[in-house]
Amino acid sequence: MSFDHSGHGGGLRMGRRGLLRWGLAGAGAVAAPGLLAGCASPASPSGSSSLRVWDLFSGGDGVLMDEMLETATSGADAFSVDRTILEWGPSYYTKLAMAAAGGRAPEVAVLHLSRLAGYAPGGLLDPFDLDVLAEFGVGEEHFAPAIWERAKWDGEVYAIPLDTHPFIVFYDKEIADQAGLLDSEGELAPIGSPDRMLAASEALASAQNGTGVLFGHVGDQAQCWRLFNGLYAQTGAKWVLPDGGEPEVDVDAAVRVITFMTELFDGDRNPNHLDYAGAMAAFQGSRGAMIFSGEWELPNLRSTGRPLGAAPFPTIFDQPAVNADSHAYVLPRQSRVDEARRREAHRFVATMLKASYTWASAGHIPAYEPVIADERYAELDPQASYAGASEVAVLDPPNWFTGSGSNFQNQMTQPMQSALLGNMSPERAVEQMVSASASMLDQPNPVA
Repeated sequence: MSFDHSGHGGGLRMGRRGLLRWGLAGAGAVAAPGLLAGCASPASPSGSSSLRVWDLFSGGDGVLMDEMLETATSGADAFSVDRTILEWGPSYYTKLAMAAAGGRAPEVAVLHLSRLAGYAPGGLLDPFDLDVLAEFGVGEEHFAPAIWERAKWDGEVYAIPLDTHPFIVFYDKEIADQAGLLDSEGELAPIGSPDRMLAASEALASAQNGTGVLFGHVGDQAQCWRLFNGLYAQTGAKWVLPDGGEPEVDVDAAVRVITFMTELFDGDRNPNHLDYAGAMAAFQGSRGAMIFSGEWELPNLRSTGRPLGAAPFPTIFDQPAVNADSHAYVLPRQSRVDEARRREAHRFVATMLKASYTWASAGHIPAYEPVIADERYAELDPQASYAGASEVAVLDPPNWFTGSGSNFQNQMTQPMQSALLGNMSPERAVEQMVSASASMLDQPNPVA
């Protein structure tokens, strides 16, 4: 099977103006020195150099990635991997874009799936060969449809998800039990409506003798959007951002969601003024019974010793939906593709997916579903309790300016912060969100 050396759709489509934009944005890109794993491993098939892999995992995630790489770089079929860790955020995405634009990118890189629309259409990535992946035991049938569909662009698969990391709820099991919110199996019972969620928060506060639900949003660039995006999808509405068009938004649904957010975090039954660290500290200090947060906080929250439960974000409106994103492997565009190394890149991705039980210990839901089906995963507590979130995952609306770490999330979040703090009506917040979306649609795509 041959690979298209020029990239999908005739190769890179970036004008000088766009390249200069990336260059100016990339001035702040910072690369941390990576590790060279598998020094005694066999050479890659095309020569002595290692398979180059870029990712953005540091801290606890970085340690787990080290463990997975140790598995991949040992044994008879080991890889020689040159891993580079770069600073997470806009600098990572700028550096990746510039490397691909210059044809000097690594063989494999990690990308948030919500950022795919900013890379695949402009020829910065090459599609995966699904036949080659199938040879290594990875296929569409191994992924939740909600995530797999977002890995596609123009009918081809440009990303292979490693995980799903959803926005969920953590709670104190003993307090939730006292509040009558657990089912017969000791898990969080369905909520089902805004009124029932408000009642649940009051019951939690009463059992806690303090605060029911915690949510840290002040000064954060994404938290309000994470909460809103899942709830808005629960209404059945979509926030559509068509290239060259106007935002397609169900304003009534959006107002309904933000109104509910202000009612839940009214500063009385639940605080409305917490920043991210403050909310985490309050839960860790037993000053709240439940917290809305990302599953990535599991290691921190489990360290408190509280009887910790977790669940997919409750269905409060009309249908299940959970805000999420996915770390995914991509094949950055290279000016010349060595087909043997490209094949090794496919094998590397398949190997890492199969090793992702290790990744689950941090809280992430493995995207490769055979790992979830393994009986060992069912014993992970509380990870197994929210594994179903991947089936109803909702990512950012696809466009070049959306996704994790984007200015879009920040622009959406700011008006909602004002609404939660009582400084703006829900109607005005939605008006500003739609206006900001329209302004971003008017901006030229830097890779078009």
